Amino acid sequence: MGEGCFRTYTPKFSPSLTLSSPNSMHNAQTEHGFTFNRRRFLSSMSLGIGGVALGSLLMPDLFTGGEGTLDGLAPGIPHFAPKAKRVIYLFQNGAPSQQELFDYKPKLRDLQGEEIPPSVRGDQRLTGMTANQASFPLVGSFVDFQQYGQSRAWVSSLMPYTAKIVDDLCFVKSMYTEAINHDPALTFLQTGSQQGNRPSMGSWLSYGLGNENKNLPTFTVLLSRGVGNGQGVYSKLWSSGFLDSVHQGVQFSKGEDPVLYLSDPEGMNRSDRREMLDNLSELNDLSYQEFGDPEIAAKVKQYEMAYRMQTAVPEVMDLSKESDDIVKLYGPDCLVPGTYAANCLLARKLSENGVRFVQLYHQGWDQHGDLPYEITQQAKDVDQASAALVTDLKQRGMLDETLVIWGGEFGRTSYTQGKLTADNYGRDHHPRCFTIWMAGGGIKPGMVYGETDELGYNIAHNPVHVHDFQATVLHQLGLNHEKLIFKHLGRRYRLTDVSGKVVRDIIS
Repeated sequence: MGEGCFRTYTPKFSPSLTLSSPNSMHNAQTEHGFTFNRRRFLSSMSLGIGGVALGSLLMPDLFTGGEGTLDGLAPGIPHFAPKAKRVIYLFQNGAPSQQELFDYKPKLRDLQGEEIPPSVRGDQRLTGMTANQASFPLVGSFVDFQQYGQSRAWVSSLMPYTAKIVDDLCFVKSMYTEAINHDPALTFLQTGSQQGNRPSMGSWLSYGLGNENKNLPTFTVLLSRGVGNGQGVYSKLWSSGFLDSVHQGVQFSKGEDPVLYLSDPEGMNRSDRREMLDNLSELNDLSYQEFGDPEIAAKVKQYEMAYRMQTAVPEVMDLSKESDDIVKLYGPDCLVPGTYAANCLLARKLSENGVRFVQLYHQGWDQHGDLPYEITQQAKDVDQASAALVTDLKQRGMLDETLVIWGGEFGRTSYTQGKLTADNYGRDHHPRCFTIWMAGGGIKPGMVYGETDELGYNIAHNPVHVHDFQATVLHQLGLNHEKLIFKHLGRRYRLTDVSGKVVRDIIS
């Protein structure tokens, strides 16, 4: 129990008055008084104890302690009723070009090859790859667009499966960021800071909401790679930072052991490992009592989690029991471990089994050159499986409580990088505007939010900063981004740093 929850009961009677005392009447009265008080204490406490027991069943993390409080609330309790229970984040690493996918700009074709007006470009910061270009010719998309669904959302011919589910999606076309290079931009979206050593979004959710399934991690990470130029994905992106290490993401791989060291060592069976963990726990407990280091307790939790995962993970990773209809929905690649399609299907299974935050990274979207070929292949990799995931969740009744996010770290320029030819071009990094889509989890479906100018270079309406996006994600899970805090080295940290506002227009 927390300190100060209950006070120790001390009966008020003289120790000299015992049952053998000659003053039996006084003794009887004293004993009766003690018995009455004890009965009254137990009677009055019974409801409280019952409530505690019920609370521990309904919310197992209620009295687990933890690093601190969330402005008065213990970790594991949302600030208000959530609209989503979990998140699947389909991160397209390398920054997809919005002009070729979702942000239709016919004016770019009309002005093909002309210099971008200085009034549009303004004092835009440029990368070292285009800062020394002699000119900045505009380039229109090589693909055609059409409007789909009741929402009449524009989608390019590269995304035919996504086009079929537009009425389940909310497109946000007015995202923006300060970061202009991949690593800081990716780190910013995932952790709220362009520098490393901060907790990732999944870690913050683990800290704030706790675990739904004690046999699986709260936060898992899946990696895949396409044919294009792949930017690096580093473990700092799923780090717990200054939070306890129990909140860090657990990377699943396509190998025989999906989680490192999951199998028992050679010559050791389950019984031996159980005994080893028990002995190790005793040693760690002695060490904790001596030093009081919370990471010791965290390590014990991780050992125990690994032990329980030996049974749970292989079952979740087994895709052989999926129906033919599901395989057809996601495409044949869903049965090939390590592919984007397989990871999307696995994300559904992990979410179905109580994993709160599933983070996918698909590399290969960095098209500085040879964009027509590379983005075509990338779109083919992700289009069917992304749409299938939304459809699958919806038909299982899970979409309402699962927030699905699709997008990269920034956008792409409306002008070409390097030489513009009749059938080839590239686009440089562009932090001023980019497009993501969201589905489920209390987000309005069939909606297009925000707009860019006619050249797709600046935001025209409803800008959404990275911190606004993060605040909105936390809000959907019942967390106030201004109250989800952790005090570290004398400062109160949060995912959204010192800014961010919930985008309420997209919330149903």
